[in-house]
Amino acid sequence: MYLTMNRFKVATDRTDAFEALWKSRDSHLKEVPGFVQFALLKGPAGDDHVLYASHTVWRDEAAFRDWTKSEAFRAAHAGAKSSGDMYLGAPELEAFEAVQVLS
Repeated sequence: MYLTMNRFKVATDRTDAFEALWKSRDSHLKEVPGFVQFALLKGPAGDDHVLYASHTVWRDEAAFRDWTKSEAFRAAHAGAKSSGDMYLGAPELEAFEAVQVLS
């Protein structure tokens, strides 16, 4: 299993727009080989932002890398720059390979 998280610091007054954008967009993930699960997570609020994380589980790192080079990836991220005013700084990508999984 391979897990990726993008962390976003969203301006406090833009959280509703941020959530609406994510809920209404087509991520194209369900058609991608190796995709397992996605969640958009809302975290703690700071003085000027709310922390969010997009959490995606993949079969393995190769499946994630293949997705980043795919047409589905380009389609899912089309127009992303137009929502840049929502964020305080650039998203931060973190990736993890599973060492132990319990279910």
